[in-house]
Amino acid sequence: MPGAPEELADQAHRRLPYWPLGKEQWWVIVCLLILAALAWLELYRLAALGGMADMANMAMAGMPMPWSLADALLMLAMWSVMMVGMMLPSALPMILLYQQMLRRYMAAPQRHLALLLFCLAYLLVWGGFSLVATALQWGLDRLTLLSPQMRSQSHWLGAALLMGAGIYQWLPGKASCLAHCSGPVQFLLGHWRPGIIGGWSMGLKHGLYCLGCCWALMGLLFVVGVMNLLWVAVISIYILLEKTLPQGLWISRICGLLLLGWGLLLLG
Repeated sequence: MPGAPEELADQAHRRLPYWPLGKEQWWVIVCLLILAALAWLELYRLAALGGMADMANMAMAGMPMPWSLADALLMLAMWSVMMVGMMLPSALPMILLYQQMLRRYMAAPQRHLALLLFCLAYLLVWGGFSLVATALQWGLDRLTLLSPQMRSQSHWLGAALLMGAGIYQWLPGKASCLAHCSGPVQFLLGHWRPGIIGGWSMGLKHGLYCLGCCWALMGLLFVVGVMNLLWVAVISIYILLEKTLPQGLWISRICGLLLLGWGLLLLG
């Protein structure tokens, strides 16, 4: 795809370089929003129909109990579905801009495959995070630190998660990852890779930057309840605003102060 980075540089001054939307971009929006909506519906089904009942009964016993393979797979599926519902909407601006560039420089079958690989690689990164989160939940459950609602029963653990996330919001690593996530043009300028395999490579990199931006916030689910859908929605909306609003860095730092205060209040 020769010439793509130069065109991106020409568009860097524009607020929304992927507007106006073409027919293919509308299809991308519809498909991704449907996928996110299905993920939220599945989370609601698990919460409303007691899909976590077996794990809750284990926690109610007040003692560590071994997970079966089915339990572990259920938790992994829950985390994976949750990450799809939470993270896809915030990745939409990046996906739309990448699709626009593909449409101008690549034929239809190849560009569709490149876009698909970009999205799959992005979700693969969050699938890896889901695996780590499942392992962490298993460890906390073995230590009887989680309630039946999969929420921290230890003030010290809750305060550590809150204050750790609050401090991370002020670190340079957070600011760097947020800049890559909230600036689609700048990301593609710095990480452009041509061809179909380029979609996979850029999807992995974008996913890693998003993971670096949001991993500490995901840890807050162990404070408010992993299956507390209200808080899952609040965190999702916050991540979307942090990545899309021009004041995202200041929103991040204000949030960090609030989390630090919450953690101190919990200790008090």
